[in-house]
Amino acid sequence: MIKFRIVIFLLGTSLFYGQTPQPDHPSVTVHGQTYTPSSILARNMGTDADQATQFPPHKIIGNIYYVGTRTLSSFLIATPQGHILINSTYERNVPVIEKSVSQLGFKFSDIKILLGNHAHVDHQEGDALVRQMTGAQVIAMAEDVPALQALKPGGKEHPIDRIIHDGDKVTLGNVALVAHLTPGHTRGCTTWTTTAEEGGKTYNVLLGCSLRPPAVVTPAIAEEFVRSFKLVRSLPCDVQLGDHGAQYDMQAKYAKLKTGAPNPFISPSTCMNEADIEEAMFHAILDEQKK
Repeated sequence: MIKFRIVIFLLGTSLFYGQTPQPDHPSVTVHGQTYTPSSILARNMGTDADQATQFPPHKIIGNIYYVGTRTLSSFLIATPQGHILINSTYERNVPVIEKSVSQLGFKFSDIKILLGNHAHVDHQEGDALVRQMTGAQVIAMAEDVPALQALKPGGKEHPIDRIIHDGDKVTLGNVALVAHLTPGHTRGCTTWTTTAEEGGKTYNVLLGCSLRPPAVVTPAIAEEFVRSFKLVRSLPCDVQLGDHGAQYDMQAKYAKLKTGAPNPFISPSTCMNEADIEEAMFHAILDEQKK
């Protein structure tokens, strides 16, 4: 029964994204752990409860905070001129995000800019509601605009106030984020980079977009992933974040947060672990398709 439910969950998620249902092969072993396509998906999404349950809001580094659920990331970047929110997740989670922002001592209404990593419902379905509640400017990568416009929870039109392209900057107060087009998972998958200060030092922060390949990799998608893996590996990184907490071991790192101890989120040596996993899976899928 448990196995049956897992298969239904994975099948349903794949169909929900408009993808071919992912088989549970090939498998790859990276950094001593074995992964399959479905195990990566289950790791990222967790249960329905994980996707909707607040994870303790916390400071990651400098002015960057976590305000998402157990498995769906949402980040707040605070400035004296207002705040930036990255990833609204599902529309039903917006009140959860609002609660987390308030518990950290900030006002949800002070969010001035809303960004996203990629145009899937579990990351950007709530954009219209956040815009309605805050008046925030919604900014989107050009290649993801058609997919975003198809997200209409409750019939709401998806707001887009500014369209950006690879390499463009988004600024607010003393914060500047650079948008890097890293397609493959979606056409407009966007990896954001910025810097944060802590303890008198400046650190490079990478807010990665998913690099998880689909079950069938077409030549066009393959070209996108090759470019994306190369680009991500070229980006400076001291703190790696992702649109799912599991992509950067959020829960394990959070458990290590202690006053006076080194910040566990500062970990340059593990910044490319997720890229290692997904690139290995990408090549394994290609090799399987060739056979």
